[in-house]
This record gives sequence, structure tokens and C-alpha cells, in this order.
Amino acid sequence: MSEPRNQATKIVRLTSDIFHWSVEDDRIKFRSEAYAIRPEGARSVLIDPLPLEEKLLDRLGKVEAICLTGACHQRATWRYRKQFGARVFAPRGSAKLLEAPDVWYGPGEDLPGGLKAVHAPGPTDAFYVFLRPAGAGTLFCSDVLIHDGKSLVFVPDEHLQDPRRTRETARAFLDLRFGLLCFSHGAPLFADPHAAVRSALERDAAGRS
Repeated sequence: MSEPRNQATKIVRLTSDIFHWSVEDDRIKFRSEAYAIRPEGARSVLIDPLPLEEKLLDRLGKVEAICLTGACHQRATWRYRKQFGARVFAPRGSAKLLEAPDVWYGPGEDLPGGLKAVHAPGPTDAFYVFLRPAGAGTLFCSDVLIHDGKSLVFVPDEHLQDPRRTRETARAFLDLRFGLLCFSHGAPLFADPHAAVRSALERDAAGRS
């Protein structure tokens, strides 16, 4: 999938070393999010990077790696790989990548930035979320759930390869330790993210009964 036309005009620091930016994504008519992990004195790791205004790129410092949760989130990856000389990590089995990644990864593997790859089938089979155990824990939750501004909801079934497995993946999130939930679409959530996931599952089940 091509890059969004819009570029992010600001970067927000979520924690001491996690940064976030967002664009109104013309391709899907909704907002999209991207993240960077940049510990003090270390190089940055980008997660599903979206286009940034050129003047903001300095805030990322030197980028060592770009980690993709799935093939549908290539976004500005290949342009930034060339610009920064960064290695790209992509899920093993990904289809329709515009370029070959430098590293293929699979379930449970450690990735740059202190990330662990957690298999998250449903949107596609070769789909992942990233758990960062440091501190209170952060879960970078890709298209399993989105934050619509009021609550957490599932991506519409027509955009999911397997809606049932997507629900199973979301339920498995409840067994992970994290205090910050970062979405690919919608604002990050600090306030009791486990309760929010539980509520999304309960509302979804009630709506399907």
C-alpha cells in the first residue's frame, strides 16, 4: 500500500523514550498512528512509520531499525530505510511487500527497541503486535483493535481475513502486562487499558448475539 499523502506536523512524547505521531490518512478516511522508541543515547526504532515533515526528522535522531506489524502498514518504510540506512524487520510470510526486508521475524522473537513479537492472527495470518516489557509495559496493538475516540472497537469484518481469530487475539491481550496501549488507528490509551479491551470484547459479543 502506498504512503498517505499527508505528513505529520508534530511529534508527541508519550513516555521518556516513546514518541508518537499521527496523520489524517486519505487512504482509509481515518487517522493513522506511528511510533518511535528512542532511549537516551541510543538510536531510534520506528514502528509502522508514517510520513513526517522533513524538519521533524531530526527528533528521531539516528534510526537503526524499522519494525512492521504487517504488510498493510508499510507506509513510509522503504523511503525511510533508504534515507536513514535502517534495517527493516517484517513478519515471516508477509505478502505484497514492495521491497524485501532485511530481517524476517516470527512469534516470540526479540526485535530492536526492546520489543517482543507477539503473533496476532486475524487481520491476516502474518500479523503481529509488539510488547515492550520495560517499565509499566507497552503494547503496540496494530489492526486488532482501534480507538474511535470514545472506546475500543474492532476493525470492520470486511477488512479482516478472519474476524473470529481477531477476537481470540484480542482476548489473549488480557494475559499480557502493559500499562500503555498504542494503536495503529486512534489515540494511545493510558487509563486502564485491560478494562478497555475487556469492554470491547463484551460489547462485540453482545452485538453479535
